[in-house]
Amino acid sequence: MNKLLLSGTLLFFFFTSTAQIKPKWDKVFKDINEDVLAHSQAYANLQEATNKIGHRLTGSANGAKAEQFAFDLLSSYGLENVSFQPFKAESWNRESLDLTIQSEAGAKPVKAVSLAHAPEKANLTAALVDMGSGVEADYLAAPIKAKNKIVIAYLGVLPDAKEGTKNLHRSEKTALAIKYGAKGIILYNTVPGGVLLTGTASVTGKLIDIPAICIGLEDGLALKDLVAKNTKATATIRMTNKAEQITARNVIAQIKGVQKPDEKIVIGGHLDSWDLATGAIDNGIGAFAIIDMARTLKKLNIRPERTIEFVLFMGEEEGLLGSKAYVEQAIADKSIGNIKYMLNYDMTNDPKSFHASLETSRELFEGIGSRVKLLDTTFKNNFQAKAGLHSDHQPFMLYGIPTGGGGDGHLSKDVLNCYHADCDNFNLVDEVGLKNTIRFNAMLAFGLADAPEIKAKKLSDQEVKKLMMDNNLEEPLRISGDWRW
Repeated sequence: MNKLLLSGTLLFFFFTSTAQIKPKWDKVFKDINEDVLAHSQAYANLQEATNKIGHRLTGSANGAKAEQFAFDLLSSYGLENVSFQPFKAESWNRESLDLTIQSEAGAKPVKAVSLAHAPEKANLTAALVDMGSGVEADYLAAPIKAKNKIVIAYLGVLPDAKEGTKNLHRSEKTALAIKYGAKGIILYNTVPGGVLLTGTASVTGKLIDIPAICIGLEDGLALKDLVAKNTKATATIRMTNKAEQITARNVIAQIKGVQKPDEKIVIGGHLDSWDLATGAIDNGIGAFAIIDMARTLKKLNIRPERTIEFVLFMGEEEGLLGSKAYVEQAIADKSIGNIKYMLNYDMTNDPKSFHASLETSRELFEGIGSRVKLLDTTFKNNFQAKAGLHSDHQPFMLYGIPTGGGGDGHLSKDVLNCYHADCDNFNLVDEVGLKNTIRFNAMLAFGLADAPEIKAKKLSDQEVKKLMMDNNLEEPLRISGDWRW
């Protein structure tokens, strides 16, 4: 009796999760699978881009080369409506930086890197103060402690932090330092070996008022120890950077839908990178996976009901500039209502499941995943509904558009240690993991675009608020100025 009950339960789950699956999808998925495994060009294209272009910093000559490289690839594959979407933004480039620590033992230079959107010029000497993990609880414990000082703070959450302490983005930690009157901030990395991390220190994508820099883990721990023993320790930060208005370009291509061509599924990820290395992982693997998804679907002449729009965003690293511009333009030209879903690929590697911002996506995503699993038993199909911030899905999600992508992926510790660092180069790329991203998510993109019904609908403003609160995102959104409720 129990076995019969279990069998019935499994059959109910199978038919429920595959209720929206069309019979033709099995052949389409099989064709996608075979083409990507045998003919994917993503690995070779990414290698060529890193060799010929190098980094892909928005607003730089290299950034413009990357935009053209992606445009030419998509055009060569015969995609429809390949175009640039220009947008104006404030670009930031690092120039010089010197950090010197003064104590009773004398003056000592420390290796450091500027965080993006730090001031164009700074020549600051001030006392050092240790603000722990740099979250608001650290400041609330001593509200005037940071005033007129240079803060040192960990990029992660320290082991001695209060249980349940949630980490913040470096830009949010910088915003808190400014809020509590600091004159500068030194963040130290979580990664051993003197690895330096860059990235924006601005929650707005505009210049901040104080110098913000990053040093290595070992130097940070030594500085923390020095401040604990020597209350008169000071730091001198001298920096020059360059900020200017530039025009960058998102790169867009389409496969037009046959029955509902005005409805769009956006497949997006950022093409830009920081300038310390080539950005092969962040986000070369995402951007070139998207290009190869487009190549595969076009080559196989796969035509879903809805239009699939592939978008390579620039300016993500400097404040989601390209995706914000895309959403703003869609609102302005009243096409925003046509966007039914956004799938985002940012450092996605070897995904074994799908994820989405809304629980109402479960049935469709698990149904698609069940067919993927028939082709590859390593696909786990462990759907998760969860919302997060700090990538190009964010502007779409805050407008109420359902978002998702590949989940349950894997990047090794060695790869993660090179996040935003000077070691993010092509030798870190996993060709098998890259192909898995492409084949599984090309299937997801097609299934979503071809589904008879997408149950996940655009959220109202109050529903977006609830989603943010349910996912504990109110605090970072308030810090960044994006909390509108």
